[in-house]
Amino acid sequence: MNNLEKELIETSYPGRGIMIGLSCDGKKAVAAYFIMGRSANSRNRIFVTEGEGIRTEAFDPSKVEDPSLIIYAPVRVYGENTIVTNGDQTDTVYEGLAAGKSFEESLRSRKFEPDAPNYTPRISGIMHVAGGSFGYMLSILKSSGGDPESCERFTFDYEEPKKGEGRFIHTYIGDGSPLPSFSGEPTKIFFDPEFTADIDTFTDRIWAALNEDNKVSLFTRFISIADGSTETRIVNKNR
Repeated sequence: MNNLEKELIETSYPGRGIMIGLSCDGKKAVAAYFIMGRSANSRNRIFVTEGEGIRTEAFDPSKVEDPSLIIYAPVRVYGENTIVTNGDQTDTVYEGLAAGKSFEESLRSRKFEPDAPNYTPRISGIMHVAGGSFGYMLSILKSSGGDPESCERFTFDYEEPKKGEGRFIHTYIGDGSPLPSFSGEPTKIFFDPEFTADIDTFTDRIWAALNEDNKVSLFTRFISIADGSTETRIVNKNR
């Protein structure tokens, strides 16, 4: 297992990332989603609250070059399910759940992003908190070795997660041209007790670990296992 902060510090460019887990006291489902950027278009973003979720917006609308892959709702809530993704497949999952489909089934209609030559993976997560229990799933849709005709689909299901543990998945394993896609299972992460003691500490430590030049925005959420109540934080580099 790895320490999340160490993992972030040692990965030069993870791109966009999702981390989901269970606090050390077992009382809170915890989640973080961050975006990073190398281009001016990618860096020209902020997170804003929208309903029970969030949406990306251009910080300076006059500088937007291509909104198609940078403006979306990363987080939406459907009933007892919190959906977190790195693209507009958040809406696909939300609409799929509303139609009675599963998380995995909903994503069958999607594939990796059409941003050749990177073909950025679509990473998605869903947290289910109900009746005093918690489970979550993570998904990655990625091209096979950079082949735009071949999509690989992986779904990981975590039932009754252990206290003080989480899983971390991100779009890239580092910098490069083209950017190398994440591979393998989501990284198993351990938390120290202070890390998940309160959401402000959790948020501050993740934000501090992200590369100063490339980080753009961070979303964090704690969900009470007992009653489903939430605490949320948003940090934007552009202010």
